[in-house]
Amino acid sequence: MTETNFKNVVIEGMAYALPSEIYSSKRIEEQLNPLYKRLNLPQGRLELMTGIKERRFWPSSHRPSEASAKAGRNLLAKGIKKEEVDLLIHSSVCRDRLEPATASYVHRLLGLSGNTQILDISNACLGFINAIILAAGMIESGQIKRAMIVAGENGKPLVDKTIKILNQENLSRKDIKPFFANLTIGAGAVAWSIAHKDLLPKNCPRLGSFVCETDTSHNHLCEGDSSGDELVMQTDSEALLHAGISVAHKAWSKFTKSNDIQKLNPDLIVTHQVGKVHTKAVFEALKLPLDKNYSTFENLGNCGSVSLPLTYTHACEKFPSMLEKPAVLLGIGSGLSSIMLSINP
Repeated sequence: MTETNFKNVVIEGMAYALPSEIYSSKRIEEQLNPLYKRLNLPQGRLELMTGIKERRFWPSSHRPSEASAKAGRNLLAKGIKKEEVDLLIHSSVCRDRLEPATASYVHRLLGLSGNTQILDISNACLGFINAIILAAGMIESGQIKRAMIVAGENGKPLVDKTIKILNQENLSRKDIKPFFANLTIGAGAVAWSIAHKDLLPKNCPRLGSFVCETDTSHNHLCEGDSSGDELVMQTDSEALLHAGISVAHKAWSKFTKSNDIQKLNPDLIVTHQVGKVHTKAVFEALKLPLDKNYSTFENLGNCGSVSLPLTYTHACEKFPSMLEKPAVLLGIGSGLSSIMLSINP
């Protein structure tokens, strides 16, 4: 895929929503006490191996649309007019049901206009960035003027099911490995509004360029599905790490050749939030300075499609000057695909 440059699309506003209930890694290990005792596993290994101290959860009954709508309301509170949203995309791994689109529930909860197009986009942890690129292309072509992208993830049902499996089934140390990644999952929601630059002040962050690299020979390394009313997922974490880095390295090579990264010189680099091992490995493989990294996995865990945009949003909230500095979002999603997107002042 060749590089695509956006000339006229800016980020109008960003917002997020987080559950109030905090689950520490220690708390999860306490719930896994039968497993830890049987296999003589040391307490503290979950935080030690991942760098994730805690994550947040909504109740298991909390729907993805409700989470996304919370972030959407926070976004609208920044002054964005409901009647001027031309397109709403819901981009989570989690969805309310197969039909109708989860975006329809978000649209109703937010009270958006009847003129607003609605649809869902799902692509593992890359869904939000895919949605941004799709909507930005529609803005560039003149089809729409403004889009709202939302995502809401809740990992509690998956974590609860995983704890149940690990405690009840007679699994060996080798057998439990495919379930380990599930214990890093958290919950959160994010919402962005992007629009044509002519609608907004000149100081809004502008979408720059993006590249994509896809290698679906690795799509078996992380697979999730429903089991009755419950969620299940198994991951070959080590193989997925190596495959993800390989795909990201190819994407970064294309990105730097076509985007002149030296000229861009980003002040902020954000990757998908998996954990400390993944972050360190990605930065080392791409020869990037870790001092430009900003992370949220330590306190939020892996929130799927929400993680990357929420982390950039959080960074700009904590350091408002980042809104006026160049940044790069490095997305990697199961399947496998990697998307690199630049944001320019």
